[in-house]
Amino acid sequence: MKRGIITVVGKDRVGIISEVCSYLAKDNINILDISQTIVQGFFNMMMIVDVNDITKPFGEVVDELDKLGNKIGVTIKLQHEEIFNKMHRL
Repeated sequence: MKRGIITVVGKDRVGIISEVCSYLAKDNINILDISQTIVQGFFNMMMIVDVNDITKPFGEVVDELDKLGNKIGVTIKLQHEEIFNKMHRL
């Protein structure tokens, strides 16, 4: 299974989770695990997602999530799990 890591960070507001999850559902991206917190008005979410069945190139999904983030006022990043792990290894 190919997995990706999605991070969402920004000032909290109504609808962030809904917008992100709606996009993922439309592109056949299944959420395997999700964690979110709000700290002093700032929203932080991390998802592990299954990207096996996406119907468009991975890079296009990355770009579209970036645009969605700009539209809703947060930063959204998607990375392949392997890259995320290498970047965060001590």
